[in-house]
Amino acid sequence: MENTVELDRNKAGNPFVPSRQSKWSKFSRVGIWFAVIGPGLMVMLADTDAGSVITAAQSGAQWGFAMILPQLLLIPILYIVQEITVRLGVVTGKGHGELIREHFGMSWAMLSVVTLFVACVGALVTEFAGIAGVAEMFHIPIWVSVPCVTVLLVMVGLSGSYRRVEKIGLAVGMLELLFIVAAIMAKPDISQMAHGLASFPFGQGNYTFLLAANVGAVIMPWMVFYQQGAVIDKRLFGKHLRLLRWDTKIGAVLTQIIMISVVIVTAVGIHETSPNATLNDVKDISRALMPVLGKTSGVILFGLGMAGASFLAAIVVSLAGAWGLTEALGMKRSLDMPFKKAKGFYSVYTLAHIGGATIVLIGIPLVSLMIDVEVMNAALLPIVLGFLILLEVKALPKEHRMSGSHKYIAWALTGITIAFGLYTAGITLIGAMG
Repeated sequence: MENTVELDRNKAGNPFVPSRQSKWSKFSRVGIWFAVIGPGLMVMLADTDAGSVITAAQSGAQWGFAMILPQLLLIPILYIVQEITVRLGVVTGKGHGELIREHFGMSWAMLSVVTLFVACVGALVTEFAGIAGVAEMFHIPIWVSVPCVTVLLVMVGLSGSYRRVEKIGLAVGMLELLFIVAAIMAKPDISQMAHGLASFPFGQGNYTFLLAANVGAVIMPWMVFYQQGAVIDKRLFGKHLRLLRWDTKIGAVLTQIIMISVVIVTAVGIHETSPNATLNDVKDISRALMPVLGKTSGVILFGLGMAGASFLAAIVVSLAGAWGLTEALGMKRSLDMPFKKAKGFYSVYTLAHIGGATIVLIGIPLVSLMIDVEVMNAALLPIVLGFLILLEVKALPKEHRMSGSHKYIAWALTGITIAFGLYTAGITLIGAMG
């Protein structure tokens, strides 16, 4: 559905969105493009966070190029999920938690918030663990790196400007492009890649477990809450929907190219040369890649890429948690508001960082933790995607809902993803009981 309708959000009761006489009308087409894009790129680059990178690295190390195909298949699913999110935001002018509370009641809203909270805690721990791992590669102790980054992240969030936060996040997130450089430097064999694309060893060894982890690494609960909150905080509305779709499409392709790059570089650098290599932390992965990338490049490319992914994701995850909780509780929330007007929002954002940093300082094995977190995300997908599809039907006017083949394709893909999430939850529960 490509038609767009300009909405006057002030009449809809949204205090954060301007009326039809928007300042965007003063810009040229190029100016509008650069003014609108951002939420999709932010959330998609954050999607390739420390946990996702580690999961992709472990997948490439153990299964080589056979893990490329799942990454490609996840692109349309990722776009469909986030496009619905964008539409809900620009059409209703309300956050995800607020819509669930209005249409399903406070109890269901709190269930969604609990789901979000669990996912955010897991994600933030992995981000700080990733930052700590990179710092240790450069001989910076964890008790120095983690507290310093925590203070910096809190300062960014309290700066009082959504646009400033977005610019900082995108600038740092672009470091993830170094993973693509690393994949090119690895010089993968094209014929072997083609063979890997044609293989799908479902049910063999731990392939299914890592497949579930990769699904959870690509479609995460906090992404829905973040992008819907971001388009509102950025004061975007109906007439920007087409550009926001392109923002989301480009981001969905880019994040999966980055994931595939990590799979490729570890498939070449570890699976083909040291298949039994022990991967307990970022340093182990970087060390294993040195024969292919070189001693200096192995450290710098993987380290800086991981640092950019972790820092950006920490911002996005904590904002998603803050938006989701305050939306469900009906509290004021906006990065453009001063602290005294949105104390609850900023407090959640700050405490999220402090909590994640504290858990990491205790000391935990990085790789196994991150993969477990991504499997947990896959298990939570039925709740997240279930609410998303129901809201698309209940919260949007008929002209803004999916229709025809688009609707049935979207339902089928999300249904498959939900079924996979239920399967993951089942095998995870059985594994825990066993």
